[in-house]
Amino acid sequence: MKHWKIKLSLFVNYFTFAILLNSVGTVILQVQNNFGVSESSASVLEAFKDLSIAITSFLIASYIVRIGYKRAMLIALGFLTVACLAMTQVPAFWMTKLLFAATGVGFALVKVSVFATIGLVTDDEKEHVSFMNFLESFFMVGILSGYFLFSAFVDDSNPQSTSWLAVYYLLAGLSAFAFVLLLATKLDESEVEHDDSKNLADDFAGMLKLIAKPLVLIFIISAFLYVLIEQGIMSWLPTFNSKILNLSNSLAIQMSSILAGSFAVGRFIGGFTLKKFDWFKVLAISLIAAGGLVLLVMPLANSVGTEKVTTWLQAPLAAFVFPMIGILLAPVYPAINSVILSSLPKKQHAPMSGLIVVFSALGGTTGSIITGFMFEHFDGQTAFTMSVIPIAVILGVLWLFKKETKKNDELA
Repeated sequence: MKHWKIKLSLFVNYFTFAILLNSVGTVILQVQNNFGVSESSASVLEAFKDLSIAITSFLIASYIVRIGYKRAMLIALGFLTVACLAMTQVPAFWMTKLLFAATGVGFALVKVSVFATIGLVTDDEKEHVSFMNFLESFFMVGILSGYFLFSAFVDDSNPQSTSWLAVYYLLAGLSAFAFVLLLATKLDESEVEHDDSKNLADDFAGMLKLIAKPLVLIFIISAFLYVLIEQGIMSWLPTFNSKILNLSNSLAIQMSSILAGSFAVGRFIGGFTLKKFDWFKVLAISLIAAGGLVLLVMPLANSVGTEKVTTWLQAPLAAFVFPMIGILLAPVYPAINSVILSSLPKKQHAPMSGLIVVFSALGGTTGSIITGFMFEHFDGQTAFTMSVIPIAVILGVLWLFKKETKKNDELA
């Protein structure tokens, strides 16, 4: 397979960061037990992660070509290894904040570099959208693995135990392995070599000019709304399972893996489906079905008993069915990312990737904070039921995005 070694490295890099980034839901649950923080206070962990991603992406995306995609990813993996080791030595809420901030900085470097690199290792638009879906599906496999990995270290008999922090030794080792693999892999970046006649201000201005394009602006709104929905559900599902469905903490974390698994399956299927069918039709059907699933499943949570559930066989139906929303939402994000990148010249892929990361991060923070607020002041059913509102809005925005891509193709 052409470019197989660098593609493998991209998969491993994404897998590593997937575990850490999306452990935020698990950690939100654990810090409430270990450090006595409230739901709204715990929700700021999403902000430490996402705002560091947004700020770093905004500052470096326009001139990451100067650093080099490979070098940027190596810096990120080295940074991540140190952060994981530090977390094992300092069991405190403030250290947890710093860990997610460090993870966010590293992921910003990796995601911008990975998205830009895809254009160098794929030959056409269909291969681009297909590889993007497979890459994002593997990201979800990382999330799925993370739920089981973290739950294995949780001590249900002692909710205040910090034994779960030992998981960061394993994550430090995985990050170090990803670093060595990438270091031994060649990546030809000559196709996007930097124009030395331009300074940093020119690079930054070029990225900002992209936002002025109607096509890019509509895409940004789409990406923001999608990640708002996804992260709101993903970050708070362990808490929903524990506090609303009465699952034990370790089981609440394990069963949240169903959502990650459904996302992985949905994106894997999307990698094939989007090769054959119009992307807008696929996404429209998916979003309508996702909204319907929310409205059908949330009432099931009202019939849950008060006895603590400790095994999968005892778990209520809602714990199995609601996470299936991942299959329906899964194709949206990689599809719209691929459409916008394929619509632009390869030299604009890095700054465009930066904008993707920035507004995705802002959407993730907003979704988690809103959901956390509603969990604390209303209830879990209300928090998740309200997700149908942004689902309906994004459907309309994607219709506008489809119209703009058609105009862009006609002008090309």
